[in-house]
Amino acid sequence: MTDAITSLSAVALSTAIARRELSCVEVMQAHLARIAEANPVHNAIVELREEAALLDEARAADRELAAGVYRGRLHGMPHGVKDLADAAGLPTSMGSPIFAGRIAAADSLHVARIRAAGAILVGKTNVPEFGLGSQSYNSVFGVTRNALDPELTAGGSSGGAAVALATRMLPSADGSDMMGSLRNPAAFNGVVGFRPSQGRVPSYPAEDVFFGQLAVNGPMGRTVADTIRQLCTIAGPDPRTPLTIAEALPEPAAFRPAEPAQLRIGWLADLDGYLAMEPGVLERCEAALAGFSAAGAVIEPVALPFDPARLWACWLVLRQFGVCRLRPLYEDDALRAQLKPELCWELEQGLALSAGDVAAAGAVRSQWFAAVAELFGRYDLLALPAAQVFPFPAEVHWPDRIDGRTMDTYHRWMEVVVPGTLAGLPVVALPAGVDGRGRAAGLQFMGAFGRDREVLEAALAYEALTAR
Repeated sequence: MTDAITSLSAVALSTAIARRELSCVEVMQAHLARIAEANPVHNAIVELREEAALLDEARAADRELAAGVYRGRLHGMPHGVKDLADAAGLPTSMGSPIFAGRIAAADSLHVARIRAAGAILVGKTNVPEFGLGSQSYNSVFGVTRNALDPELTAGGSSGGAAVALATRMLPSADGSDMMGSLRNPAAFNGVVGFRPSQGRVPSYPAEDVFFGQLAVNGPMGRTVADTIRQLCTIAGPDPRTPLTIAEALPEPAAFRPAEPAQLRIGWLADLDGYLAMEPGVLERCEAALAGFSAAGAVIEPVALPFDPARLWACWLVLRQFGVCRLRPLYEDDALRAQLKPELCWELEQGLALSAGDVAAAGAVRSQWFAAVAELFGRYDLLALPAAQVFPFPAEVHWPDRIDGRTMDTYHRWMEVVVPGTLAGLPVVALPAGVDGRGRAAGLQFMGAFGRDREVLEAALAYEALTAR
């Protein structure tokens, strides 16, 4: 019975709860049993709440259903919150010993929306320290291990969320994405990660609601339909966030698979050899795209209409500028000693920036947005790998070489995600199969700004074709 319940998609599980074919208690018991089995191996869920309290909440959710009260599409469903976001009453450690055990007084906005839709928050999902780097390890909780092979990394920073979903410990989890934090772990664990258009999912509270626009909150799921339902739960404007998209998304049932024959896709590959790629990654992605092509989609190689080296230089400035919010930690000798070296390096680089550096990077970013917008006059989607490497050993903090090419920073190996982030585009990461060693690869589809629905409807079509 446990496997039968935890194997259900979030859509199917939600439907079964709403129809009272499964009780919320049965659902919670099944997922707690699966967590007890899998979490000691994978270490995806941290700060797991007490079983008795979770079952009490599940019983309360059943009583509401019996009284005709249905709170929403997540009613009675176990959910894990990424440990960079606040959930009232739960710790928000952010993978840092400095904040370990700190209890949140209120929900972050997207978490409040998840809770209002009826979810039962079971705990937090693991992250790298402060979400920096695509390897979910920290000195507080340890390393999260890949869903397909526990000897390998889960990716990050939404690594705990991706693994909890892929191993069926949870039907529902949220994430966030600055430098591929929803896309890279989705690729490494064979699930779906969606980075919404900038402003689609508001972030609140926030230190800066005007300038800080690189990171976004977003959904993950085992299926595209699950991911759509999660997006529809957390998306929508908020009066406290001035740069959010006012347009509402339709209900999940309104999303329909795109017709492949009506899609024109530009294949960016490795940006004409600019990006280092582990052998086999491009081949896996091209094989996955072949199903789209066979179904009538037009897929053609396309050059990036911009110097990617300029994008990288722009990215470094804007990322390091954003990390400067952690300056007080660095300036305290005792606290700095607890920070990982990569964070200290980011802060040192950021503190050396001038106002002119930041202004120039903003201008480059604006030029890039204009350039990529022109491409969407010719293509419905742009495609490229979701990660430049296959999952690597969990003990390795970051790969310093790819196919013989040296990575000059701790995050250079993740450069493939930067074009989508800098333009604020909707980007979905989808499974692209596994190599001969069972390591997963992923594929990114980027759409024009604000065209989140179209990107996800293309993802529905891709999923249907690759599942055959």
